[in-house]
Amino acid sequence: MEFREILAQRRMVRHYDPAPVPRETIERIVATVRRAPSGGFSQGQRLVVVTDPTTRADIAELLDEADSIAHGREPWLSVAPVHVIVCTREQDYHDRYNESDKLAQTGGVEVEWPAPFWYVDAGAAMMLLLLAAIDEGLGAGVYGVTVPEMRAFKSLLEIPDDVHVVAGVTIGRTRPDPNASRASSRLTQRRRALDEVTRWERW
Repeated sequence: MEFREILAQRRMVRHYDPAPVPRETIERIVATVRRAPSGGFSQGQRLVVVTDPTTRADIAELLDEADSIAHGREPWLSVAPVHVIVCTREQDYHDRYNESDKLAQTGGVEVEWPAPFWYVDAGAAMMLLLLAAIDEGLGAGVYGVTVPEMRAFKSLLEIPDDVHVVAGVTIGRTRPDPNASRASSRLTQRRRALDEVTRWERW
């Protein structure tokens, strides 16, 4: 599939066929993050792949899917056959930028980070997952884990304390969602024009 075609199909999918996705398909999708950009090749991205129905049901309960259903939306987290939890390990970046070749460039002290690149790189990895899912003929969506639920969420998936959860990505075969407009800002907000988001040469 051509990149422009993939990009044209990219949208947030919140309603899936519950049928399992073949393991080899999932492996191809998650393997794409190994090609994601990474500051200093720190490679701090981490993924947790969840396909077990009981665990997916636990995630849905923890993140209060029942409330969404009560408001007329289709089941999402409990039905999506694949969850890929995108995580990052900040310490990998500090470790990398305290190696001799990096310190030689910065006078012997770790670079002052202008932005937390561990999150920047995790976002790039997440986008590769979304596009790779489309390339496999599947749909994908993104969900966040809010601060009040984070400790329980990490405990459920046994995610170490030094690994940060960035977002969850659901993957599966897309089903029509008659209530999509209830959950999607895309249908209520206009897409900004290119000249609103792009400047040339100067701001």
